Amino acid sequence: MNLAEWIQNRKDNFIALSDQVWDFAELGFSERRSSDLLVDALKEAGFQLQRGVADIPTTFIASFGQGKPIIAILGEYDALPGLSQERVPYQKPREEGGNGHGCGHNLLGVASLAAAMAVKEAIQAGEVEGTIRYYGCPAEENGSAKTFMVKAGAFDDVDLSLCWHPDIYNGIVGVNALANIKVNFRFHGKAAHAAYDPHNGRSALDAVELMNVGTNYLREHLIPDARIHYIITNGGGSAANVVPPLAESQYIIRAPLLQQVYEIYPRVLDIAKGAALMTGTEVEIIFQKGMSNLLLNDVITDVLYEKMIQVGPPEFSQEEIEFARQISSACPDSDILGLLTKIFGKEVRGLVPLDAVLLAPILPNTKTDFVLPGSTDVGDVSWVTPTGQIEAACHALKTPGHSWQVVAQSGMGIGHKGMLFAAKVMALTALEFMANPTRLNAAREEFEQKIKATPYVCPIPDGVKPF
Repeated sequence: MNLAEWIQNRKDNFIALSDQVWDFAELGFSERRSSDLLVDALKEAGFQLQRGVADIPTTFIASFGQGKPIIAILGEYDALPGLSQERVPYQKPREEGGNGHGCGHNLLGVASLAAAMAVKEAIQAGEVEGTIRYYGCPAEENGSAKTFMVKAGAFDDVDLSLCWHPDIYNGIVGVNALANIKVNFRFHGKAAHAAYDPHNGRSALDAVELMNVGTNYLREHLIPDARIHYIITNGGGSAANVVPPLAESQYIIRAPLLQQVYEIYPRVLDIAKGAALMTGTEVEIIFQKGMSNLLLNDVITDVLYEKMIQVGPPEFSQEEIEFARQISSACPDSDILGLLTKIFGKEVRGLVPLDAVLLAPILPNTKTDFVLPGSTDVGDVSWVTPTGQIEAACHALKTPGHSWQVVAQSGMGIGHKGMLFAAKVMALTALEFMANPTRLNAAREEFEQKIKATPYVCPIPDGVKPF
């Protein structure tokens, strides 16, 4: 059975599903309509469903087949706040202040679904034996749902996992991503009249500000690739003449390795405790979530690359190229070629025309020490089962991440073509590992060797709830 052809013949159905998820644009842990839509499609295709994995209502696992190997394909479907946008190459919100798929997860979830459905057809036809699973993973953006799913044991029996992400290029993921944790610091003080008896007050807002100052001084003494971000989530009330009795900030700490994050974290805790001591307040530490860095698997990425070449890159129409050209005029200038060179090496320069607005070629299969300046909860999956990921060109070259430009392109032909390309690659890769135990065993052996030196430790402490 030609799985790429099977997906292409049903492209209208998959595009319609993707567009519906794009229309819903639901935030993490609230993707009820999106998850219901995907669940209904999988049920109709004959998959068995398990919902509410890790006590998260919008998670699910859809399975078809029986026995080993068990191949997992990961899907996401959460949107981002404040990025509402029409399918046009200029900024035009559908709803002021509304949500939008500013990371293309409407495409991500449906491509993975299409791949799983295609492999199901091959199993049903008797071409291969085993089990194909689609993992419905919500809240990638700010909730680390996959990490909670890993902690709940949802991947314990999986032999191999595959995933993808919309991007500006077609290529394998051969670089690391940052591990991170997210923690809230809630300071409890004592209210008082800010003019009449301020000496009786203890300002929680002072503690928040002093913690931020202390953290700013810490940044100089961290490894270059570490990042600490913060926001003030509670500024202490709405009346300046009251000493704030409660204030809160949220921090995200990132570094290339999880152990590096946990080397930085105690120093941030000390700063928070120092701020509380200086202000006579108390600090409550509320751990929100965490995710690990990626553990790459060369065997899987080599097969993914092989299948990318076999499928061939998407072909964009003149209308789509013109759309990309128009939307590029609204994008900030950035050194895209420099970034791609860091990821793929110098040979990529010959594949990127200076006047290109869309990048269709499949970029080289290279692995470098470059660390992507972002994070993904796929990292935790990669520490419990061999995992591989690709990126597919769904957006114009200059498109910034988490932007209205991503939203617009994720709801039209450019995004759709990248989605179908990714679906075909993942389906063929899953089929290859099901049909070829030697390659599957090689991926497992590489994985076992890598985790032998550094066994997995979940970044989320016991007792922490997903929301």
